[in-house]
Amino acid sequence: MNKNSKIYIAGHRGLVGTAIMEELINKGYSNLIYKTHEELDLTNQKAVADFFEKEKPEYVILVAAKAGGILANNTYRADFIYENLQIQNNVIHSSYLYKVKKLIFIASTVIYPKNTSIPTKESQMLRGELEFTNMPYSIAKIAGLVMCESYNIQYKTNFIALAPINLYGNNDKFDLEKSHVMPALVRKFHLAKLLNEKKYDEILKDLNINDIQKAITYLKNFGIVENSVEIWGSGNQTREFLHSKDLAQACIHIMENINFSDLYNKNDKEIRNTHINIGVNKNISIKDLALMIKEIVGFKGNLVFDASKPDGFKEKLTDCSKIHSLGWKHKIELEEGIKMMYEWYLNNVYCNSGGGDNKKIIYSYSFYSDVYSKEVA
Repeated sequence: MNKNSKIYIAGHRGLVGTAIMEELINKGYSNLIYKTHEELDLTNQKAVADFFEKEKPEYVILVAAKAGGILANNTYRADFIYENLQIQNNVIHSSYLYKVKKLIFIASTVIYPKNTSIPTKESQMLRGELEFTNMPYSIAKIAGLVMCESYNIQYKTNFIALAPINLYGNNDKFDLEKSHVMPALVRKFHLAKLLNEKKYDEILKDLNINDIQKAITYLKNFGIVENSVEIWGSGNQTREFLHSKDLAQACIHIMENINFSDLYNKNDKEIRNTHINIGVNKNISIKDLALMIKEIVGFKGNLVFDASKPDGFKEKLTDCSKIHSLGWKHKIELEEGIKMMYEWYLNNVYCNSGGGDNKKIIYSYSFYSDVYSKEVA
C-alpha cells in the first residue's frame, strides 16, 4: 500500500472510522474515499455494487456496523443481526468482485462464548454457547469473520478480520440508552456532577431540554440523581478496554505489513480462526472502572449497582500474543485514554437524547492537552 492508494473507509464517521481517517491522513495517505449513510446505504446490495464499480477502491476498511451496549443489543435484536449481515455481505462480496487488494473487517470479541477460557485465544471462537443479550450481534460478526476466511480460501482474496475488545475514545456515542459502557458512564457521571452542583443551565444544554424538571425526571430514568449514579449489573464483571486511536494504528499496521498468508500454518489441513485479537491484555472490573471515571469527572456522590440488571459476560480478557508477534502493541493506557475521551466530550458534545436536534456544546474544562479537537462532520 502506497500513499496514493485508493482506500475506502466504510463507516468513516463513527468512533473507529474517524480515528482511522485521522491516522491515515497523519501518515500521508491522500486518496481516501468515503460516503455518509445518506449517500450510500450499505444494506442496499445494488447501491454498494454500483459504488464499487464506479470507485474501484484498492483497499477497504470495513468498520461500518450497527452496534450498542447491553440494553441496545437486547432490545433491537432483529435490527442488529439483519443490518450487520447485510452490510458485511454487500461490502465483502463487492470487494471480491471488484478485486480489492486487501480488506480489513472489524468485528468484536463478542464472537467468543460466554464461558470461554481466560485469556481468550482466537481458537476459542465457536467453542461454546454465546452470551444471550448480544447473541444476534455476535452471530453476525462471526459470519463476517468466517466469510472473510472462506473468500480467502476459495477465491485467494486477502481479507483480514480483527476482533478488538471494548472500544472507547473520541467521537464515541454518549446516548444514555444505546451507548457502550464507557461513554455511558462518562456522561452519567458528568450529568450527575452538574446536578449535584446545581448547574441547571448546563444540564439543559447537554440534554437539549428547556425545562429543568423534565430534565431531572429524564435523568432519574437512567439512575442519575443529585447524590448518586446507578450502574447496571453487580459491578464485578470485568472488561478490557482499547482506545480507538490504538485500534486505528493497529489497522494501518496490518494494512501495511500483514497478509492473510501470515495468519496460518501452511501445513494445516483446516484453515480456521485466522482472525486477530486486538487488545491490551489487561482487564478491570466495572466497579473499578466506574470509580476511575468518577474521579476523573469529579463527581462527589455515590455509586449504586443494580444487580437485577444483566452483567453480560462475567469476565473478558483476550490473548493478544498473535498481534504482538506481528509487530503491534497498544500505546494508550486506560486512565490516560479516559481523560482524553472526557476532554473530547466536554468540547464536542453531540446531544443524541432528550428529544432535540444534535447540538455542539463548548465547555471550558481542560484535563488533557494532547487531544484531537478537530470536529468531524
